[in-house]
Amino acid sequence: MRLTCPRDELAQKLGLAGRAASSKATIPILGHTLLRAEDGRVEVAATDMELSLRLPLDGATVDEPGAVMLPRLAADLVRSMADGPVVLEHRLNEGQLSLSGGGSSFSLNCMQAGDFPELPPDVGEGLTIPADRFQMTADRVVRAASRDETRPVLTGVLVRIGPEGLVMAATDSYRLAVRHTDLDAAPSEVREAVVPARALQEALRLITATRATEVEVVLTETQGVIRIGGVRLTTRLIDGQFPDYRQLVPDRFEHDVAFDRGELIGVLTRIGVLAQRTAPIRLRFEQGQVTVATVSDQVGEGRESLPVPFSGEVLEIGFNADFLREGVESVEGDEVRIGLISPLRPGLLRGADEEYRYLLMPIRLTA
Repeated sequence: MRLTCPRDELAQKLGLAGRAASSKATIPILGHTLLRAEDGRVEVAATDMELSLRLPLDGATVDEPGAVMLPRLAADLVRSMADGPVVLEHRLNEGQLSLSGGGSSFSLNCMQAGDFPELPPDVGEGLTIPADRFQMTADRVVRAASRDETRPVLTGVLVRIGPEGLVMAATDSYRLAVRHTDLDAAPSEVREAVVPARALQEALRLITATRATEVEVVLTETQGVIRIGGVRLTTRLIDGQFPDYRQLVPDRFEHDVAFDRGELIGVLTRIGVLAQRTAPIRLRFEQGQVTVATVSDQVGEGRESLPVPFSGEVLEIGFNADFLREGVESVEGDEVRIGLISPLRPGLLRGADEEYRYLLMPIRLTA
C-alpha cells in the first residue's frame, strides 16, 4: 500500500478514529487503527468490539491499494509534522510502516491488517435528524447516565423515536434527565433502544468535528448505527429493561418556584466552590426568598439569598451541588422552575416549554 494525504486531514481522522480503539492490552491489535485503501475508497477505522468508527480519508491519492494497522502514536507524529502532504507506505507481510512528509521520515513497527477483526456490516437506511436537534437532545441527557458498571442498563441512554418525535432519557438512580424533541418527519412506528452513553458522547464530538448538518440513526435488534458527515459509528446496544421514566416523575407538586436561570447558576457556582462531596447545597425557602447555603468542615461555609415567589411554610431541602448545577445549566431559556413536594421527595427542574425535565433526588439534611 502507498498513498499520499494532506497532513491535517490524516491527523484529524486518525485522532477521531483512535477514540474507538481499545486502551486495554488484552488484545493488542484493538489498540491500533486500520487504514484501508480499496475499491476507490480510503478510510480509517478502529474498534474495541463494543464501539467502532469508520471515517473516510478525503483528499488521499492512492498509488497502491492495500491495508495497514497504524499504532496509536501515529496520530501524534502526523500532527507534529510540518504542513504539507504525508506519504504512507507499507509492503505486504512486512512489519514496518514508512511515514514521511515535511522533511521528516519515520519507520514504525506495525501489525498486519489481516489480523484485525471484521467490522460490523453496514445496515439499511435510518431516520435522518437535523444535527442541531440531535445534539441539543443528547447533550442535555447523556450526563445523567450512570458510570457504575454493576447496573449496565443505567450506563446507557434510552433513545425512543416515534410519532411523538425523538425522546432521550438517562438516569443514575440519583437523577433523571428527559428531553423531548419534535421531528419534521417523525416515523409512524416506535423504535426504542438503550444506547451506551459513550456512543452518544462520541457522536456529539463527531458532529462538532465534522460540522455535520444531519445525523442518520438506525436502531436494529442488537446494534445502533449513527452516520454523521460520512462517518459511521456502530455500537452494541445494551440489553435490559430501562426504568419507565414516565412513572418516576410526580404528577403534582406543592410548590412550583420560578428562578432567573442565569442568576441561579451564578449563585450555585459561587456557593458550590465551598461544597465538598459530602456537603450538599441547602435551599431554604421562606416567604419571598430562598437562601442557598453550604457548610463544609474542611473549607468553611457560605450563603446567598435570592428573591423568589414562594409562600407557605418554610421548606429546606438539600441536593448534590454538581447535580443541581448541571440540571439548571441544561434547562433552556431564561427561566428555570423547580417543583417541590417535601424535603424527602425529589425536585423537578424544567424550563418554560417543559421539553426538558430533570428529576433530582434530595439529600437528607442534618441539623
